[in-house]
Amino acid sequence: MKSRSVFGKIGPVLVTVTAFLGMVLGSSLSAKADSEPGKSEKPNIVVIFCDDLGYGDLGVFGHPTIRTPNLDRLAREGQKWTQFYAAASVCTPSRAALLTGRLPIRSGLAGHPRVLFQWSAGGIPEQEVTMAEALKEVGYSTACIGKWHLGHLNQYLPTNNGFDYYYGIPYSNDMRVDPDMPVADDIRFRKGMTLEKMRDKENQKGGWVPLYRNEKVIEYPANQATLIRRYTQEATDFIKESQEDPFLLYFPHTFPHIPLYASEKFRGTSERGLYGDVIEELDWSVGRVVETLKKEGIAKNTLLFFTSDNGPWLVMDQNGGSSGLLRNGKGTTWEGGMREPTIAWWPGRIEPGVVTGMGSTMDLYVTALKLAGADIPEDRAIDGYDLRPVLFGEGESPRDEMFYYRGDELYAVRHGDYKAHFITQGVYGEGPDKQRHDPPLLYQLGHDPSERFNIAEDHPEVIEEIRGLVEEHRKTLEPVENQLKKRQ
Repeated sequence: MKSRSVFGKIGPVLVTVTAFLGMVLGSSLSAKADSEPGKSEKPNIVVIFCDDLGYGDLGVFGHPTIRTPNLDRLAREGQKWTQFYAAASVCTPSRAALLTGRLPIRSGLAGHPRVLFQWSAGGIPEQEVTMAEALKEVGYSTACIGKWHLGHLNQYLPTNNGFDYYYGIPYSNDMRVDPDMPVADDIRFRKGMTLEKMRDKENQKGGWVPLYRNEKVIEYPANQATLIRRYTQEATDFIKESQEDPFLLYFPHTFPHIPLYASEKFRGTSERGLYGDVIEELDWSVGRVVETLKKEGIAKNTLLFFTSDNGPWLVMDQNGGSSGLLRNGKGTTWEGGMREPTIAWWPGRIEPGVVTGMGSTMDLYVTALKLAGADIPEDRAIDGYDLRPVLFGEGESPRDEMFYYRGDELYAVRHGDYKAHFITQGVYGEGPDKQRHDPPLLYQLGHDPSERFNIAEDHPEVIEEIRGLVEEHRKTLEPVENQLKKRQ
């Protein structure tokens, strides 16, 4: 009130001067905000995470017949990362790494079995600090929409690991249902299904997965043909409803993991067949998310990352994807198993272009927390790096190494452009069998991304350097039980 009375007595001249100064200062502040991306206010974070998407499955990454106009446009407007890695070549450990910024061997989610199943009693350890938990500490709203696969028992579900809201399936879409799962009062059964049939083991067929909302099953079996459409609606609704606070939208799609399903609108429309139908519907979903961000006026304060959990499931023949020029696919530590098609988008903030430096899903953890002003945990090893210098055109990627684990065993290491394979193995027992290499196989990935030419004999000094890196890395590992005791 006091300000108003003084302001009123001074009159219109001061109003004009004040307005002018406001315009000048506002312009200056706006320019400063544009020159210091991500520092003026906490950005929204959107991570779209596909399942079994191959390096060669998108138009912008070279597929000749799959149409991905929305992702192609994002890559033009943002950054296309050509050497971006998942931390594992299968679902569960890869997801754990993204959400914790840590190699999955550190959280106990890398060993046997390599992924969690519907009968698994475990899940992501309570002591892990997920991206969602860290961002909630600094005022973020959080949602996980899609496939979780870090434990289906209540204590492991997203709502008990930092997410305010969860809508999706608890594990891979080819898994059978747990007959003891909690059932919501208003569960929607598919035609001909009853609670008794659901609990009958004879009816627990592959692909009959439950659909959850928060901690309750709301549909069984989930109508997978409409999952992409429904996930997208949930995601866009969350964006529209999250205007008061910054938000984290973790959007891990169910597909293109098999069995493949596309909605009626997309079924039979791609030159690539059903697999292409699914990818083109995923592209549509990305377009709807971006359109919503723009309509809500928050696109310029939103960092969106699009990537995948591992490479394509090649043994599924035409129901699997393509690794492009990379060798092998899902389940292996060859490049096709862990190098992912990746796009970063933040209009007006990100420096557009093609990034050939290394990056990893673990880096998204550190980058998101830094952008939000959240604390990076200091009581444990964090394997992610801050990618802000690359995103904002201020420097090169800080990542210079990548450790390729298969289960809890280190198979390969990349250092700079060189990659050494100490162990190689085919996918899921398909062959070839597990082989140990001494000296290790060595490839120069800058020259030979297809890993065709073993140059170990020509570069013994590189092998010794990588051996030293392995030795230092192993010193940072400790049994999960010891880590948990330290934090209790």
